[in-house]
Amino acid sequence: MHPAADDPLTQAALTGYQAGAIRWLAGGAIAVVLGFLAGAAAVEVAESGQRLPGVGIVVVVLIVAGLSATVAGTGALLRARRWRHALTPDSWVRGVLRIAGPAIVAFEPEGYDEWDPEHEPIRLRLMSTSVWRTRTVQRLDGGEIRAARVGGQEWVLTAEGLETLFGAREVRRRA
Repeated sequence: MHPAADDPLTQAALTGYQAGAIRWLAGGAIAVVLGFLAGAAAVEVAESGQRLPGVGIVVVVLIVAGLSATVAGTGALLRARRWRHALTPDSWVRGVLRIAGPAIVAFEPEGYDEWDPEHEPIRLRLMSTSVWRTRTVQRLDGGEIRAARVGGQEWVLTAEGLETLFGAREVRRRA
């Protein structure tokens, strides 16, 4: 088995995930800069005696939303880097995905026997709260996917034909 990171589809998915992260980071930075520029322009106009109603709210929204997007983009960029590093030594594990709830999935790796009481599927909770990402994974119910552990409790999922990766955390069953 070759490392998951060497697979051309994985490389494309990681590149796409990283590009999305860069878009969030750049968009957030642009919003913050525009917020500060709008604030400075509003101060200039106010000093000349004119009023600009609502500009203060627009400035605050631009800066807060921009900072949030910048944090999200930075986090996604770091996650993409961590995933790339974690996928380098490991290979993909193939299996079947079962949907157990809106963001809860069960991964049944190859060799899983549902009739064997010793075997249990790997229960995962999707890390993304994005509706489109959750729905994309839900459409994979009963389909073959590829998964790889990228941390103690963290997994990355993908499937043939998808050009992205999905992060998930293991969920422990309560006794």
